[in-house]
Amino acid sequence: MFGYPMETVYLFVLIGSGMFTFLYIFFGDLLDAVFPDLPFFSPQLIFSFLTVLSASGFLFEHYTTMSSGFIGMISAGIGFIVVLLLHFFVFVPLKSAEASLNYAETDLEGRLAKVIVTVPKDGFGEILIQGKSGAIAKPAQSMQNEEIPSGAEVVIVEMKNGVALVSVYDRYEVGRLFT
Repeated sequence: MFGYPMETVYLFVLIGSGMFTFLYIFFGDLLDAVFPDLPFFSPQLIFSFLTVLSASGFLFEHYTTMSSGFIGMISAGIGFIVVLLLHFFVFVPLKSAEASLNYAETDLEGRLAKVIVTVPKDGFGEILIQGKSGAIAKPAQSMQNEEIPSGAEVVIVEMKNGVALVSVYDRYEVGRLFT
């Protein structure tokens, strides 16, 4: 091809796709900002396909006596399978895992928590809020100026300056707290 042996062509494509992959690692976010959400253009998949195709093509050309056309088809098949596996088992889970763990303090209002450091009558204790993405510890103060012992279940009534104003959780009186 182009006056060069196929082994050399595969090697040049491998080196080129490796260099573009390396550059994409550093400038991929810029490329994603310039071309947002193009449906059939995924640079990481294209570079992965070219890398696997050229690497397997080079190895087959170097170590076997198969014809170049057959090696090209086998290499393309291997590249396609690897790209499918990468897409469904690496890139899709990573994309869905990019959700931020940030939260607004107002999002905590109304949530249940457990007292881990006793909340004194006129002071501060600490509560632990369990969530799907982990646990959050926050300083807490009693809403009714009463002591809340460690291990008690509380509801966060309001957040003020990073401090949770809490009340002992009673499932029959929760509606009264927010009125």
